[in-house]
Amino acid sequence: MSTLRDLAEEHTHLRPADIDHLHRIAGDWQLLSDLSFADLLLWVPVDAEGTFLCVAQVRPTTAPTAYQDDQVGRIIGGSEVAHLGVAYSQGRIWREGDPVWYGDVPARHEAIPVRLRTADGEAGEVIAVVGRDTNLSTARTPSQLELNYLTTADDLAQMIADGTFPPPRHPGETTSAPRVGDGLVRLDAGGKVTYASPNAQSAYRRLGYASHLVGEDLAALHRRLAGDPLDGTEAANGILAALRGEAPPRREIDARGATMLTRALPLMPAGVPIGALVLVRDITEVRRRDRALITKDATIREIHHRVKNNLQTVAALLRLQARRVAMPEARVALEESVRRVASIALVHETLSMSSDEAVEFDGIVDRVASAATEVAATEVSVGMRRRGSFGVLPAEIATSLVMVLNELLLNAVEHGFPPADETDDAPAPPATGVVPAVVAEVDPSARPEVVVSAHRFRKMLHVSVTDNGRGLPPEFDAERGSRLGLQIVRALVTGELRGTIELRAGAKGGTEALLVVPLARNAPDGRSQG
Repeated sequence: MSTLRDLAEEHTHLRPADIDHLHRIAGDWQLLSDLSFADLLLWVPVDAEGTFLCVAQVRPTTAPTAYQDDQVGRIIGGSEVAHLGVAYSQGRIWREGDPVWYGDVPARHEAIPVRLRTADGEAGEVIAVVGRDTNLSTARTPSQLELNYLTTADDLAQMIADGTFPPPRHPGETTSAPRVGDGLVRLDAGGKVTYASPNAQSAYRRLGYASHLVGEDLAALHRRLAGDPLDGTEAANGILAALRGEAPPRREIDARGATMLTRALPLMPAGVPIGALVLVRDITEVRRRDRALITKDATIREIHHRVKNNLQTVAALLRLQARRVAMPEARVALEESVRRVASIALVHETLSMSSDEAVEFDGIVDRVASAATEVAATEVSVGMRRRGSFGVLPAEIATSLVMVLNELLLNAVEHGFPPADETDDAPAPPATGVVPAVVAEVDPSARPEVVVSAHRFRKMLHVSVTDNGRGLPPEFDAERGSRLGLQIVRALVTGELRGTIELRAGAKGGTEALLVVPLARNAPDGRSQG
């Protein structure tokens, strides 16, 4: 189904500012729907013949819906939209008429004109109509709560007609909480409580106020209840701002180990301040979980930091040992172990600075590639280049993948571009190399280069490490290779990463290593789910 903006742009001549205002209404009208016990439908005129298009709909959470089917995208005209036409042309709320039937459901129609106020604060023209349709199948004598809900809903409906609802949204605020059912308090023009729902009364009881709220000065009560005087003052100032007709940001009040979120809305039907509506929600358990998560995240980051430090210590010890070893083969093996440990430490260093168990992998690849050109045993100056993006990877993938790339990059530099004397004599490569060096003619005009490429496709990560060096020997067999580096790569790719790897000759010479790694880790056979 198309969005509100798509439908409005396709079928109407509404301006961008008009559509933005309709978006603000649709983002905040669950409040009005719940208070009205009614479905709200947002209708925009399509032509001069009185045809209307429904671009948005919301159902109440406090009552049964009047429509079982979605009405968005529906275009109607004629007598069926007479009430919408009156509200649109006359700019007034329409409440006349008998109930209508949708199948076996009786419903009451109302129509509320939607205005967008001008830049100087004057009431602008009507740009749309909100249909308020109430299911009458469960009609009964309303309770005190329902009467207060309906009275408040009528005030907000008039504010929509005036262009003063919804109020501007503050940066960072969402529309999910608090809701009508969480707790509602209505204030008169003097800031005294005229009605408090049972849930609102319970929320204040958690803060330590055991008496009934009706008759209390809510701003003064907030000052008394808040454990922090500053928080109490801010909460009280929010109430006073709403009474002046402003829309303050939401506030939290902490007292006696409990936390309550408040949202104050001015009530100004026809531009006359008559009080305020305060929605409250007990979020004590939510904040407790938030604090637990913050503590857990800090602990995890500290663990990663200590693991990184321990790995760096291991690498330093191996480096010291390598300097004391006389056998060249043993020294090479220890130095390669240092590089492997250091590459894993890079992942944990990144995780120690992250708020979750995922890392931005491009930076890690760049650092590993830079290190490979610095420590590789070759006299050739090799350029490194990354193409594409790895994106954010979970830690369990990043740790194994960085070791694989470290091995492949070192191999590409050392064995793809060996020293000149090694090329002439063609000796056997070190026992720890991933791919054996071979005697092949290298284009002297080509700049030695290794390219790491990455892209995602259908929840799979495709990686290639390509060099323009000497290439593979005809008899090379990656599956039967017994060298340590190749064994590490093969074991990590097929085991930990549950992916595939292919080593082959490049299309334009050199060597190409192709990896395919599934990003969905819940598949038992290593394949992506979906």
